[in-house]
Amino acid sequence: MRHPATHIAPPAGRLGVLLVGLGAVSTTFIAGVHAVRRGLAKPIGSLTQMGTIRLGRRTERRAPAIAEFVPLQPLDGLVFGAWDCYPDDAYEAARKAGVLEPALLDALRPDLQKVRPWPAVFDSNCVRRLDGTHVKHGTSKRDLAEQVRADIRRFMHQHALDRAVMIWCGSTETYADTTDAHLTPQAFERALDSSDRAIPPSMIYAYTAISEGIPFANAAPNLCVDVPALLSLASEHHVPVAGKDLKTGQTLLKTIIAPGLKARLLGVNGWYSTNILGNRDGAVLDDPGSFRTKECSKKGVLDGILQPELYPDLYGNVTHLISINYYPPRGDNKEGWDNIDLFGWLNYPMQLKINFLCRDSILAAPLVLDLALFLDLAQRAGRSGIQEWLSFYFKSPMHAEGLYPEHDLSIQLKKLKNTLRYLRGEELVTHLGIEYYE
Repeated sequence: MRHPATHIAPPAGRLGVLLVGLGAVSTTFIAGVHAVRRGLAKPIGSLTQMGTIRLGRRTERRAPAIAEFVPLQPLDGLVFGAWDCYPDDAYEAARKAGVLEPALLDALRPDLQKVRPWPAVFDSNCVRRLDGTHVKHGTSKRDLAEQVRADIRRFMHQHALDRAVMIWCGSTETYADTTDAHLTPQAFERALDSSDRAIPPSMIYAYTAISEGIPFANAAPNLCVDVPALLSLASEHHVPVAGKDLKTGQTLLKTIIAPGLKARLLGVNGWYSTNILGNRDGAVLDDPGSFRTKECSKKGVLDGILQPELYPDLYGNVTHLISINYYPPRGDNKEGWDNIDLFGWLNYPMQLKINFLCRDSILAAPLVLDLALFLDLAQRAGRSGIQEWLSFYFKSPMHAEGLYPEHDLSIQLKKLKNTLRYLRGEELVTHLGIEYYE
């Protein structure tokens, strides 16, 4: 079934990409974009840059590049700005992160040194393992929000930008529940005025971005933009939002493997996951409060996929354990171990063991790029509020109240591509296939 094409404003001019946190993920993303621009590398891992999309029937053999099918901002038109609680420019921060080879960093040094972070909104109660030195000070959290707003407006004016997106690439904050301060925009603003502890830095950035009409994505598992007050503001200001917690290593594999086990109706008794990580994220997650936030994000995936309430005999008693071990020698090279205890026909036991030696920021950087470009596309297409079609990128996808989140990676990709087809007035692909045999 076809729908009328949605009017999408062209990506005129340049797009500001505002990054909260100039650590390993952000610097790998910025360096990668510059490397691709200069022909030094390919944008591997980026759906917007290397993906294609099938249109119409399989017999038509139409599969244009996504970047040709929808009007995305070209990479040459991206301008980067950032906040961080340490003063290092993007070159120095990338050098310390140790993700990219020195030769590549040196080739990109002039471009990276231009990105100098503004002082960050920082609260040591929310991120206990960091001691920020490059931070904002204010009379209230409202004052801090106004300082962020001033940074944004100065950046937009300096680079003559009409559009921007903001992505939280900062550390995982300590676990928090929704409180009365998060229920309405009015209550939220009163909490800003009184510097309520229920408003962490990530919410200050999200509030300011939305108030400025800037799309916002939360790449961490924090309670951030996914509270009623900020979702209401996003609707009021016609701003698209997305989150949360980028799906990169171990959880990416879970969203690939668990749907396959479920499709074959193989039972699961237990799934044990452990991570070894030595970068700044690993240090932050060494704090029990931040780890709890991450654990909740990672644990929800299996229940969402396996649906134990529908399959009690197969998944009604799964022991799901997760550990994250901070091990500095590994740096950004993360190692994930998974042991899965299975059972099949006649309850016969089996095991599946996975050892994923991955590079955390290498996996995350192309997701940041895609989110920036797709959120900008969503805004130019008049979309606002939660962009569930971007669930493909997140461990804990935001969703409308009353729905359950979709975690199956293949279903998430179908949702994303069907949304693009819908925007362009193309027929949605159901993969039914019966039309070829009638």
